[in-house]
Formats: sequence, C-alpha cells, structure tokens
Amino acid sequence: MSVLDTVVFPVAGRGTRLLPLTKSVPKELLPVYDKPVLQFAVEEALAAGAKRLVFVTHASKPAIGDYLRPDDSLTETLRSDGKARLAEALDAITLGRDVEVIFTEQDEPLGLGHAVLMAADHVRGDAFGVILPDDVILGEPCLPEMAAAYDSGHMIAAMDVAAQDVKKYGIFRPLTDTSLGRVVRASALVEKPSPEDAPSRLAAVGRYILDTRIFDALRQLSPGAGGEYQLTDAIAADATSMNLTGYRFSGERHDCGSHAGLLGAANARAAEVTQAVAAE
Repeated sequence: MSVLDTVVFPVAGRGTRLLPLTKSVPKELLPVYDKPVLQFAVEEALAAGAKRLVFVTHASKPAIGDYLRPDDSLTETLRSDGKARLAEALDAITLGRDVEVIFTEQDEPLGLGHAVLMAADHVRGDAFGVILPDDVILGEPCLPEMAAAYDSGHMIAAMDVAAQDVKKYGIFRPLTDTSLGRVVRASALVEKPSPEDAPSRLAAVGRYILDTRIFDALRQLSPGAGGEYQLTDAIAADATSMNLTGYRFSGERHDCGSHAGLLGAANARAAEVTQAVAAE
C-alpha cells in the first residue's frame, strides 16, 4: 500500500458562507470554471496514490454521491447523439474500478475533529490523507508533494500569509528557520492568534497527512469553541510525542468557501485551461 492508501474528505458542512448558492446545491459541487470544487480534491487524492476515498457527508447532501457514481446510461446517450467530447468528459471523472468509495454520515456539525474521527473504521495503513475540498489548490497537486516528503507524525500543508491575516488560520510555531526549505518542523499550532502574538506567519491550510494515532487523541478530546471537536487540538496534543511538520506546497491555494475565493479560483482555472489549449 502507498503511504496514502486512504484519503478522507470531510464534506458534511452546510456551506452557509456561500448562501444562497448552496441552498440546494452542495458547495463541493459548485463550479470552478470547468469542474466542480470536489473534482479537484478527488483528482489530487488519486494522484497521491489513494485507493480508498472516504467521504464524511450529511443526509441532506445526496448529490455528492450522485456525482461520484458513474452514469453509464448518460454516457451512452451522449455517444449515440454524436456528443463524443461530452462523453469523454464524463469518462474522465469516473473513478476506476480499483478505487473504493465509502460514505459515512456526520449527523451533527461537531467540528473537523469529529468528522475525521467518523472515518476511523475505514482507514487503512499507518497514515492517511485528509483533504478539505474548500481549499482548491491549482498548479502542482499538493497531496502528492506532501506524500513524497512525508516521514512520520503529522504533516500539514503550509503557506506564508500576511501579518494581518494570521488571525484567520492555525499558525505554526517553528523549531527551525521558516525561510529554509519546504518541510518545516514545528512544536505546535497556535489557533488564530493576534498578529502581535503569532509565533510565525506560516499558516496551516486544508491538506493533512496524519498518523493513525490521531484517532486516540480525537477520542480523548473535549469540545472546544462552539462545542466543536477541533482537529488542531488533537494535533497539538500529539505534538509532544511525535513529529509535527508544515509543508510549503508549490501550487496556488484558493478559499472556495467564499464567493470571492470561488470567483478567484474560476478565473485562475480559466487562465490555466486557456494556456493548456494554446500549448496543444
């Protein structure tokens, strides 16, 4: 098995920041120019070698399952109607028969830590990936880069942010000079510090490679802010006994949980596609 045999996708959130767009359409299926948000995450997981995809979802979002299941009838109809290019586009998003797709439901919005814990019975191997689809990363796929650099413990995708923005993120407390290299060892994550209290400007974003011992820490968690179980609290608890690293990825991250971020991602993706077509 590869390091990332299993990748978990927490997709139970209601997408309230994107209302009214998300009143009837899951935020993960909103378009980023030519693909839904979720498709970027799935392709990234497969590029990292994943063979088991675990979706932690909610009963109100059956459209996610509908999207992921192949529709042979529609594909055949498109071919019969002479729409071969559209049929090929559907084929391109169909998961291979060697990829296992699992759905588990999170009935209540009890936080990212709780969502990850819901996947515990479905994870194989000593480490697994987590992708937050809201964070669309264009350019070089992030999770394969992380998998190539991963050694042990917990690794989180990281990027440098402006001083005034540290209050929006979990911020690494580095053990080494953050100006050196892509892998940064850290002693802790500080959740949404003020600019004057931030230990660095290196922020955690929505890609993780987690040692499976994270589940023990998650089971022992008490609810944090808003009554939710925070994944960062479990990672912080483990940081005293195992490696914690940030990985500076080379792609471009877009927060597609906001209207502005979704628009920015669509424009960047359009430019990416245009450039690829011109190069053909």
